[in-house]
Amino acid sequence: MLLDYKNFIPAEAIPFVQFLIDEHSFVLKIVNQRQTKHGDFRQLQHGKFQITVNNNLNKHQFLLTLIHEIAHHVTHQKFGRVQPHGQEWKTVFQHLMLPFLKPEIYPLEILPHLANYLKNPKASTDTDVNLSLALRGNSAEDGKHFIFDIPQGDFFEFKNTIYKRGHKRRTRFECLNMTTKKVYLFNQNVEVVKINS
Repeated sequence: MLLDYKNFIPAEAIPFVQFLIDEHSFVLKIVNQRQTKHGDFRQLQHGKFQITVNNNLNKHQFLLTLIHEIAHHVTHQKFGRVQPHGQEWKTVFQHLMLPFLKPEIYPLEILPHLANYLKNPKASTDTDVNLSLALRGNSAEDGKHFIFDIPQGDFFEFKNTIYKRGHKRRTRFECLNMTTKKVYLFNQNVEVVKINS
């Protein structure tokens, strides 16, 4: 059963999204959550194109991810093979996002962070901590904590591995993998499970 994308985005965004879908023919599939990505774009056999977006995203994340992937499709149509998140894609993405930058679609808590991110968009919105937190309403999933909420020296679990939270560098936290004793850098908006000592 194909899920209707209209249930996954803010109502005010539907007309322009529908225009983009009609204009740039592709198959849109809404799929179960993937750990490593929110969405993707690919060319299928017979020259058709497919965009997938995770079903666990809130409406604002879903819309941003969908437009991100449509921008890959439009970039591919206009320029052929180029860097996946190069200047061509950035320009197309900025252009496609403009009609959505209004308070009827993105609330005022998100808009300034989104506008700032779009000045030089990166491959993943998660690399922009302020935008990532704003899109999530500044709250972690049930049963999880943001890593900046874990006190230094305390333990947490991430992907079935125990870590000890260390010092904060400029934008990331040093965390000690308790199995390998190697230090890894974590973005401050990573969601982890706190281990009560």
